[in-house]
Amino acid sequence: MTQPRETTIDTPRGPMRVWKKGKGKRVGVFAGIGGQPKWTPFLDALAASRQVIVPSLPGFPGGPSADGIDSHLDWIVAARDAMVAAGLCGADLVGASVGGALAAELASLWPDDVRRLALIAPFGLFDEAEPMADIFAQPPGGLARLVSNKPETFDAFLAMPEGANKMDWDITALRARVAAASVIWPLGDTGLITRVSRLKAQTLILQGDQDRVVPAAYAKRLAKAINGKTKVRTIKNAGHVAECDQPAATAKAIVAFLDA
Repeated sequence: MTQPRETTIDTPRGPMRVWKKGKGKRVGVFAGIGGQPKWTPFLDALAASRQVIVPSLPGFPGGPSADGIDSHLDWIVAARDAMVAAGLCGADLVGASVGGALAAELASLWPDDVRRLALIAPFGLFDEAEPMADIFAQPPGGLARLVSNKPETFDAFLAMPEGANKMDWDITALRARVAAASVIWPLGDTGLITRVSRLKAQTLILQGDQDRVVPAAYAKRLAKAINGKTKVRTIKNAGHVAECDQPAATAKAIVAFLDA
């Protein structure tokens, strides 16, 4: 697996890292829990047939500071700034987990700027009758076991990148957790369900068949609320982070949807 090309671009919040790899139609990826500290087999599989563009959102590894982002509207604006700066207007968009909530917001509020939308177990909804798991109230080592069917793989994904300074990385990882919590506070209910009726892009919602975080019913509820053509598919033998547990199958399902 070769590494992507890395560039730094200016945004209203400061410099932002952008990874690019592959050729063909553009597809932007908004990462999930922990951001995107490393290039992954999932991104590499997408890049086999697409130009994959991965901007780093504020507070996450490679992103500008999230200081001063105090509301969900602030997060939507920050994500929009990243989308524009990375040249993703008019492109396909993929969002996972926390990043899925923001990708759905962008497709809803700027419906003409997203060609097709793929969401992997997106946050943004909440049902008291069937609450999602609290990913931030886990004991040490518990997060990986909760979100992944391959916890050792997920732990390796979030581990300190080669060559990084441990003290700096510990601060970066903490900031990423704070940023993720800020995006989906409180308990994942961002009011997304009230806005997705504006969404026009054809949409694919993917979810691991063993997701222990977001109940399967949420995908169906979200699909029903979207006015555009929407499909819901299940990735077998995968938890909440299907792109980590089953990278090839998840990428294959997304590429097939984008090509259809």
